[in-house]
Amino acid sequence: MKTITVMDPVTRIEGHMKVEIAVDTIGGQQQIVDARCTGTLFRGFETLLNGRSPLDAPIITQRICGVCPTSHGQAAVLALENVSYWLPPTNARLLRNLTLGANFLQSHILHFYLLAALDYVAGPAASPWAPAWQVDMRSGLDSVAANLPAAITARRQAHEMGAVFGGRMPSSSTFIPGGFTAIPTTENIDSYRQYLAALTQFIETIYLPDVQQVGNIYSDYFEIGAGCNNLMAYGAFEMDDTNTSRLFTGGYTENGDPNGQTEFSTKDISESVKYSWYADETSNLTPASGETRPEYPKGNAYSWLKAPRLHGKPFEVGPLARMWINGDYLRGISVMDRHVARALEAAKIAAAMSGWLDELTPGQKVYDDSFDQYSGFGVGLTEAPRGALGHWVEITKGKISHYQVITPTCWNTSPRDDQDVPGPMEQALIGTPIENPDQPVEALRVIHAYDPCLSCAVHIMRPDKKPMIVHSGGR
Repeated sequence: MKTITVMDPVTRIEGHMKVEIAVDTIGGQQQIVDARCTGTLFRGFETLLNGRSPLDAPIITQRICGVCPTSHGQAAVLALENVSYWLPPTNARLLRNLTLGANFLQSHILHFYLLAALDYVAGPAASPWAPAWQVDMRSGLDSVAANLPAAITARRQAHEMGAVFGGRMPSSSTFIPGGFTAIPTTENIDSYRQYLAALTQFIETIYLPDVQQVGNIYSDYFEIGAGCNNLMAYGAFEMDDTNTSRLFTGGYTENGDPNGQTEFSTKDISESVKYSWYADETSNLTPASGETRPEYPKGNAYSWLKAPRLHGKPFEVGPLARMWINGDYLRGISVMDRHVARALEAAKIAAAMSGWLDELTPGQKVYDDSFDQYSGFGVGLTEAPRGALGHWVEITKGKISHYQVITPTCWNTSPRDDQDVPGPMEQALIGTPIENPDQPVEALRVIHAYDPCLSCAVHIMRPDKKPMIVHSGGR
């Protein structure tokens, strides 16, 4: 008999999410046989932007998420500049990369130590870490728990580093179409460099070894949570002024093939809404023509997330996808591979940031005041720490007439699509062994490995529901 376990809300993620799993005994072992991931809030930013000045987009969209707002600012300015194929000055490109890079580092450190590590290491015997589930916690990881204070300090330093050029963190106001508002000086370059040196040391001497140690102790999680085995990235961090080279190139691969495709068209992306609380007539539209028309309740729908698909198939996005497509990490696709790839990516970004600092030229322009946008259509593709992020904008007579956003968590945590194919995280959960359905820490390890951010995916709630506690029961 199946046991149904509902985690609502899933904790230690950004935003509100519910996951329902069905556990059954297969071959003498309890495992997840079905899963449904639910975004429990509605995001209405696309509607909110209609009729506004294009200059509002980088400011407003950064409020979609407080953890990765910089990526939304970057996607918005890229979309607006794409309308007329405009390119920013060299200093602006570098300053955007440095501010975005700082956001990546703080997010990766935050994810491992504060959101995911407690699935493997017992936290302090005090609130909010206690009381805790009595589950499989293996010995040999005392150093990881001991490094929590250092990680909190490092994460704060990464925020402070981003604010050197970004002005403030989170939600910088420096990302504007046409360039950047901060001016590099010898003083702020030196300040940024000091922060970066400390963070690079933390990543190399603490973060990477801790992740590797968790992987050694929980080596079975290199075989758990593969999911759909399809990986996709848009690419990020422009390396030249023509935007033809990036630190992370875009592309996709199917079935874990190490030789993936380097190019694809956003016209090949569509969003299914059969199991989402949106009008059925908006299903399978491309983001260029997509609509955000809520319809709640609706039939068998169970999520406020749409189901993005590339060539009609689900794709995982995130650090593992980026590192895989760029040939930096090809060990495998699993729970633990996602953690290792994320830590290695942090080291790669930190190294690149040192080079970008060296390229900055004090006194050179950071903004082209001839930039103007009145009418047209543009696409801004970049990466957030959690994966591929896209903004689509149409401007008519100086006002935004259409805006669509597809976030990384919509890709990873999507519900089933119109063909009833589960999303990447749902597929990753199915087959996961579960020792105790009442305390399904194994499922949380799969979920947290994706670093889901429901703040990006959904954003408004009605306070008329009581919170649900993890429970189980026969069905």
